[in-house]
Amino acid sequence: MNEPKTLQEAIIYFSDPVNCREYLVARRWPMGVTCPRCGSENVLFLEKYNRWHCREKHSAPQFTLKTGSIMEDSPIGLDKWLMAMWMVVNCKNGVSSYEIHRAIGVTQKSAWFMNHRIRLSFGLEPTEKLSGHVEADETFIGGKARNMHASKRERRITGTGGKDKTAVMGILERGGKVRATVVPNRKKSALQAEVRKHVEAGAALYTDFLLSYEGLGSDYHHQVVDHAVQYVDGKIHTNGLENFWSMLKRGISGTYISVEPFHLFRYLDEQVYRYNSRKLTDSERFDLAVQGIVGKRLTFAELTGKVGETIN
Repeated sequence: MNEPKTLQEAIIYFSDPVNCREYLVARRWPMGVTCPRCGSENVLFLEKYNRWHCREKHSAPQFTLKTGSIMEDSPIGLDKWLMAMWMVVNCKNGVSSYEIHRAIGVTQKSAWFMNHRIRLSFGLEPTEKLSGHVEADETFIGGKARNMHASKRERRITGTGGKDKTAVMGILERGGKVRATVVPNRKKSALQAEVRKHVEAGAALYTDFLLSYEGLGSDYHHQVVDHAVQYVDGKIHTNGLENFWSMLKRGISGTYISVEPFHLFRYLDEQVYRYNSRKLTDSERFDLAVQGIVGKRLTFAELTGKVGETIN
């Protein structure tokens, strides 16, 4: 059977354990299966147990497709993992843990944990700086006061504007990729550090009139649009990032409803991944995500911020 190109084909294809195994082996070990612990090619496949045995002498010689990946130690089957990943990767506004829970038949808590581990596979460290025509902008992510119960609003909303919200900065290469990250504030030191980290010197840089961007003209062809006067002045605008912020906030407000600041960077990685792979087909986008599952591990303790806690 040919590899899936649609959700319906994926459901049928990954219902077969052999297809799951062959699909993942082709992405993880294209040159042949090797032991994830020692790298040896001297391995034997134990078909009865659907795992491999490394013939080298070391502890834990047996391993599965989940070993050394985001799925390690998960009792949930590969068919459900791959279906959850297909949905997270290809649903344009994201997919909630409740929807995954209903769709594949796991608990909502398990689905929430799966979603975050899948997002971990998107967080690829950028290798090259952005160049050409680049936009930089920032926004705030947080609950809207009008959507909160009065008691919760009184406790959480203690100011106006961006107060009590999380600052996020985005940098977009026109016609190319976007990068977004949580920043501590909108001060010059924080924003300019991100620009210099991600944008090649000499690039044409477009920002709004925020004073924190002053001084970038020494390294970039920096031009500013004052949103109090106009939003577009020829090529000088940040409309590409405004479009990205719109998609990000639509997903957070419409799909996830509420995102804790502690986890926000994972949701940014998810939206950035879908935006940067927007020209790919669903199957190509899924394929790329599957290639990112190896060498990454997220435990429930790490996810919930309880690493190192002791139980009395």
